[in-house]
Amino acid sequence: MTKNIMSSPSKSAQDYIEHTCFPGQYPFTRGIYPNMYSGRLWTMRQYAGFGTAEETNKRYKLLLAKGQKGLSVAFDLPTQMGYDADDERAKGEVGKAGVSISSIADMEHLFNHISLNEVSVSMTINATAPIILAMYIAVAEKRGIKSSQLSGTVQNDILKEFIARGCYIFPPEPSMKLAVDVMEYCLENMPRWNFISVSGYHIREAGATAAQELGFTLANAICYVEKAKKRGLDVNKVGQRISFFFNAHNNFFEEVAKFRAARMMWARIMKNRFGATDERALQLRFHTQTAGSALTAQQPENNIARVTLQALSSVLGGTQSLHTNAFDEALSLPTDKSATIALRTQQVIANETDIPTTIDPLGGSYYLEKITNEMEAKANRYINEISRYGCAIEAIKQKYHQKEIESSAVRQQNDVESGKSIIVGVNKFQENRASSTLPQSKADASLKNKCIANIKRIRKIRNNNAVQLSINKLLFAISSNKNTVPAIVDCVKNYVTIGEICNLLRKEYGEYDQSKR
Repeated sequence: MTKNIMSSPSKSAQDYIEHTCFPGQYPFTRGIYPNMYSGRLWTMRQYAGFGTAEETNKRYKLLLAKGQKGLSVAFDLPTQMGYDADDERAKGEVGKAGVSISSIADMEHLFNHISLNEVSVSMTINATAPIILAMYIAVAEKRGIKSSQLSGTVQNDILKEFIARGCYIFPPEPSMKLAVDVMEYCLENMPRWNFISVSGYHIREAGATAAQELGFTLANAICYVEKAKKRGLDVNKVGQRISFFFNAHNNFFEEVAKFRAARMMWARIMKNRFGATDERALQLRFHTQTAGSALTAQQPENNIARVTLQALSSVLGGTQSLHTNAFDEALSLPTDKSATIALRTQQVIANETDIPTTIDPLGGSYYLEKITNEMEAKANRYINEISRYGCAIEAIKQKYHQKEIESSAVRQQNDVESGKSIIVGVNKFQENRASSTLPQSKADASLKNKCIANIKRIRKIRNNNAVQLSINKLLFAISSNKNTVPAIVDCVKNYVTIGEICNLLRKEYGEYDQSKR
């Protein structure tokens, strides 16, 4: 059925202007900057990481040489879960879905011959975020670069791990304490660093709707700001260093509306709920990644079209940085060729269309403004529901988010299986040909052994007296409820490993078992 989008809007032109305003003006529905991309393009930040730090370093140099402007680090599962490469629990996962980092030595290899004071780096890490950030700081300092010169983002969003992704280690309360430790440390020492990227991406990948992605993400952000405020941090300064990470899915206009609604809602939350007065603290800045769950192994070349449309919705929605997935990611890690095509997709949009020269080209469309307002209303209902639990943490403990996402995922799958939702090449327009004829990136089994050999070598040559002294400092910071980041920086400088630090924290904080809740 065709939707009627031609009926007269209920709001007057003046009401419309007051509700959405102009680009660069509160509530920033139409963009956080007056000139948007006509003044500066979004950052093209391709997510990459695999095998050893040395191998990933080669990919970063390739992408930078091809015109990428920012780096985005993918870490393997053991690194995310706080296990060294030679840990028994890391078997079979070392370097498999990201780069393996066990000590500062690995971090040095990862950024070898890359100017850390000239490139912006995003690191997708959460439970072990304080440790990975500490390693990055320590590597920079060894090169004579002050932490105040570093720019980038550490994801540091532990709440969405409990909701959707599962890469948590410690219970929610100490996990939040560590997250706020990072926020506080960065406010005091790293003025160019975004200390948290509140992520809706993984929530959406788990099966959430667009409205759930938006509502749950903003509810998590509210929780972080509340915890920061309780720590005594200035909400005007906190607001300037929070960033967001959203998914760009296939429903083109709905995605644009989601991004617009996100800016409008966050501006009002920061102003009305937290009393922020600095305009920069009201501006929602976000990174977007195209939808991994929308990629198909059948007819994988179709994914190029999907990614292009998803990237276009991100740009028209006003993103500050963007990752475009490679078309073969449903089959394997991207090859050099597919990674280049993904980057070129952004470069074509940026350079071969006039989209960047037009500020909010879809603004004023009755249909788009209507669904933006509808998106706001739906997302607010989820925020209000979560507030009934007191905060996002309590809602997570009661599995509110998980149950909502599960229901949405089941509905979506039923729609695909019934044919109500069409996926080209999967449930319609199928072809009888094998997708495996495409060249695929193969993980080198020997890389795992190199990672293991590297960490064993580090343990043999490091100064163990210095190791113990730095561990004692960390234990004192924990027992006295101080910020743990300075002590962790001291630990990694002395080659204490990520596994050793996490085992210490496990002993102090315990581990979280969601199945027992």
